Amino acid sequence: MNINKLAIWGSAILVGSFSIYSLLGHGNEVDYSTQVKPILNRSCIKCHGGVKKQGGFSVLFREDALGKTKSGKPAIIPGDPEHSEFITRLTHKDLEERMPYQAEPLSKEEIELLTKWVKQGAKWGEHWAFTMPEMPNIPNKNFFAGFTDWFSTKWEKNDIDYFVADKLAKENLTHSQQAEKGTLLRRVCLDLTGLPPTEQQLSDFLNDKSDNAYEKAVDKLFASPQYGERWAGMWLDLARYSDTKGYERDDQRSIWKYRDYVIDAFNQNMPYNQFIKEQLAGDLLPNPTDNQLIATGFHRNTMTNDEGGTDNEEFRTAAVMDRTSTTWEVLQGTTFSCIQCHSHPYDPFRHEDYYKYMAFFNNTRDEDSYGDYPHLRLFQKEDSAKVISIKNWIQKNSSLEKANEYNKFLKTWQPTYNSLSCDEFIKSELSDTKFLGMQNGGSTRLKNVDLNGKNQMIFRYNSSKNGGTFAIHVDKIDGEILLTTKLDTTKGYQSKQVFFKPIKGIHNLYFKAINPNLKGKQDYTAYFDWFGFLSEFPAKNNPDHDLMQKEFWRLANISTDVTLVMDENPQNLHRKSNVFERGNWTVKAKEVYPDIPTLFGGLPKGLPKNRLGLATWIGSEQNPLTARVAVNRFWEQLFGIGLVETMEDFGTQGFIPSNPELLDYLSIKFMKEYKWQPKQLLREIVLSATYQQDSKVTPEMLEKDPANRYFARGARVRLSAEQVRDQALLVSGILSKKMYGKSVMPYQPQGIWGAPYSGISWKQSEGEDQFRRALYTYWRRSSPYPSMMTFDGTSREICLARRLRTNTPLQALTSLNDPVYVECARYFAKRMDNEKMNVLRQIKKAYQVAMCKEISNDKLLILSDLYQKSLQDFKRKPNEAMKFLGYCQDNSIKPKNMPDLAAKTMVAMTILNLDEFVMKE
Repeated sequence: MNINKLAIWGSAILVGSFSIYSLLGHGNEVDYSTQVKPILNRSCIKCHGGVKKQGGFSVLFREDALGKTKSGKPAIIPGDPEHSEFITRLTHKDLEERMPYQAEPLSKEEIELLTKWVKQGAKWGEHWAFTMPEMPNIPNKNFFAGFTDWFSTKWEKNDIDYFVADKLAKENLTHSQQAEKGTLLRRVCLDLTGLPPTEQQLSDFLNDKSDNAYEKAVDKLFASPQYGERWAGMWLDLARYSDTKGYERDDQRSIWKYRDYVIDAFNQNMPYNQFIKEQLAGDLLPNPTDNQLIATGFHRNTMTNDEGGTDNEEFRTAAVMDRTSTTWEVLQGTTFSCIQCHSHPYDPFRHEDYYKYMAFFNNTRDEDSYGDYPHLRLFQKEDSAKVISIKNWIQKNSSLEKANEYNKFLKTWQPTYNSLSCDEFIKSELSDTKFLGMQNGGSTRLKNVDLNGKNQMIFRYNSSKNGGTFAIHVDKIDGEILLTTKLDTTKGYQSKQVFFKPIKGIHNLYFKAINPNLKGKQDYTAYFDWFGFLSEFPAKNNPDHDLMQKEFWRLANISTDVTLVMDENPQNLHRKSNVFERGNWTVKAKEVYPDIPTLFGGLPKGLPKNRLGLATWIGSEQNPLTARVAVNRFWEQLFGIGLVETMEDFGTQGFIPSNPELLDYLSIKFMKEYKWQPKQLLREIVLSATYQQDSKVTPEMLEKDPANRYFARGARVRLSAEQVRDQALLVSGILSKKMYGKSVMPYQPQGIWGAPYSGISWKQSEGEDQFRRALYTYWRRSSPYPSMMTFDGTSREICLARRLRTNTPLQALTSLNDPVYVECARYFAKRMDNEKMNVLRQIKKAYQVAMCKEISNDKLLILSDLYQKSLQDFKRKPNEAMKFLGYCQDNSIKPKNMPDLAAKTMVAMTILNLDEFVMKE
């Protein structure tokens, strides 16, 4: 008897005991969540749920189901199925009365089950995902403890394996043996760093005969900077990261600093709940660092519509709704967007819950502006030091409050009023719905400007006309003049400072522009971007005042790189939030205030009703979803399928967990023992025997568990689009190790980008930037990098919780013909050629480098034959060899033996296109 058979034997005893216990005591109790709810979802809820309530009857919430219908009577009377119309209609002889209406009747067993449920009191139940996880007992661990001494080895390496073994026993499946060393190393390298092992890593591991060789290799991978790059790639799909704004124009934007933040967060093993908090509300943290501000780019990745004539408020609202739905799908694994129009058809969320939740995100400064404000300005090292110096000087000579005010303005140009906020246009307009344009004698209004404690105005404008003046009147168009200033000509947009006599209160300001030199009636004297109001620069009597003020304005006006960040509205710009009737943003119903869905009892006391309070609750142990969703996502990245297959939907329409006890065990451990640190969680998973299994499939496995939901074998899945490309670059020896920075543009055929009006073009990067990891490739929403899309990448217009793998001929055509992969094959052949050995040994070595295992004799024979046939063919056609290797006829630099190198390139290309190369197995 081996340990596996003993596990099955023990589990059978336990399962049998549980079955007897259920029959004797609790087996007759109908469970709402697992037995009743699936029937209601399938057969009833489309007419009696969140969208429709035919006859005034809904089975979505218990209070609705037991309430009075249009007939004046309840359809369900707990304990009395004979007088419950809900049961009577299921067997009605009249097809117009029988339910489900105009559909197949329920089976006899289903009707009996529902009748029994009503008789037992029509007890409702909570869906498993919306209840707090509880720490389960580890199955069989203590039971088998006394038997392990009988055997020299046991399969289980940690607690994960006991849960998996228990499930396998219940499904009459057995686990697989451990994968061979090279294959295992390749698997864990791809999973943890997104790259296969280097030749040196493979050699070191194969030669390490110690018992903990694998564990040491794993720890080295966690310490590798490539770890952060790999997991950032996963997160960017969720964050819908892109280098462009989206929609028709799809112009470029600068937000690559957010991508670099994500890489660093994973490399630093930032606790997941802190990772959430910084991305949802980094700007609301006390004295936030630049990195915490950059983190808020998570929700600045929403799209901005630059098309002329669009309604900026409409698309600002669309962005806020996207943030609401994305937060739920990414962090809570629940479909939430449908309740913007009605209560959820299947899950216990009401229409109003959506808008309460949306109110958390509805009070930020971004306004679908062309400038994509607010920004964090990224100063060069020397200027960054001066920014800090000015802040410290103001704090020392005035106050921390003043220091923060001026420091925030330097870094973000906030708080300012976007010109899009203007109205009451006379001889002025929002030109192309982007900037305020004012003609000679033109005027406009800016509402609700807080002038308390302010004595200077800063505005950003662009003018090519001499002789212009700009005046501001208070409260009415001919009211008191607050200030008048000249509008000098500029080179592009620049900022100007104007002082005025302080006045108290919140006022409407009327702007007037005059320029008698304008000849055309449609000419503009200037275009205005934004307007800001500051208090007097502090410490006026300090001898360094003038020097510091001059340096402040120099820094305020210099051009810098920027990255998009979130910023909360000041009190005078606070936005109200309302329910939208049927999801229509133009039809606003009652006002609502920030809160979490009623199902969860409201935001805990003591937390602020803003994004920071929300982020704190999401990342707390009081949230039943966050840890489960995160654990499931990490698991899916390693095994190719989650413990809950529908990662995007933990609701009642999603899959139930294949191993719920294991999911809860890891979730609680992730929160409590590992303190939300991803590396510790991943380390436990990859060190398990479950993870280290061979991926070979037996007929029994294929019949009983084709999708490997019970994990009786190792994962065998196609690599991601990024991994396919990065692996080819690394194996060929040309992958750049360069990290961070602006996105790059590797080779792409001309004419791919065809979006109108934007004027941006694909400019191929030079040097090693052509061969950087796919993570750094420029991502345009309307036209993503072609080979990425072929291998199931995403446009990132919205978040994507799960990439669905496909297998199409286009993928083979891409890896065979795309110039990037052809170039990889050429360099791989050169790498082969540099090995001082015969061709057979070169092929064997190349295969081992690519696959991390020895080549079989059959495969060696095939590749050797390919080499010989290709060599003879290229000898007969040397010009074809030249073209294949990318050399021109007149190129003076040619390989000494071009046919030989071309033949090896054919072999290299074949290896790079083998199924086992693009698969993780």
